[in-house]
Amino acid sequence: MPEIFIIATRNCTHAPNLKRELADLGHDCEIRYVEDHPELVDRFQIRHSPNLVIDGEVVFRHQPTESELRAALASHESG
Repeated sequence: MPEIFIIATRNCTHAPNLKRELADLGHDCEIRYVEDHPELVDRFQIRHSPNLVIDGEVVFRHQPTESELRAALASHESG
């Protein structure tokens, strides 16, 4: 299973939805808030919320569609 987490602001309304969509697809993840993790802001050049990180790579800097999410997960599971 790939390592997955969401980087978001505390007031991002999309982050909980993205977490739920990932859970529906069988992937647990945590939300790491920029307010608590400024090092992630610098490391990943975060400017928007939410951001989806899979195996150390920012895959989305927005709320992906379900098909985009499925494709990204399949790519990381096979690679």
